[in-house]
Amino acid sequence: MTLAQETGIVLLDEPTTYLDLAHQVDVLELVRRLNRSHGRTVVMVLHDISLAARYSDHIVAMKDGRIVAQGTPAEVVTPQVLREVFGLEAQVVNEPTEGRPHVIPIGQPAAIPSMRA
Repeated sequence: MTLAQETGIVLLDEPTTYLDLAHQVDVLELVRRLNRSHGRTVVMVLHDISLAARYSDHIVAMKDGRIVAQGTPAEVVTPQVLREVFGLEAQVVNEPTEGRPHVIPIGQPAAIPSMRA
């Protein structure tokens, strides 16, 4: 229905929920084509941070209704932002195909054993 309306702005709330990975990528590729080929502005909520970083030009990270960080995926998808927004320790690496950030979760800060002997 969203595609048939041909609106200039498309709002999507978790469009990949309950989809297997192949179908998630299909949906996000379609959304990317809508943006790139048809000039549509797309605003979407995604909780898979690595997929958000791969398919987004601009990311807004929020916690408790306030903006914590916004900018390019490289500016927003950082260990510090992931810790602040999700309370998650994570390593962020550049994925090999496009160099976009990819999140490797390590765990909750309290659950990580101390590295001290």
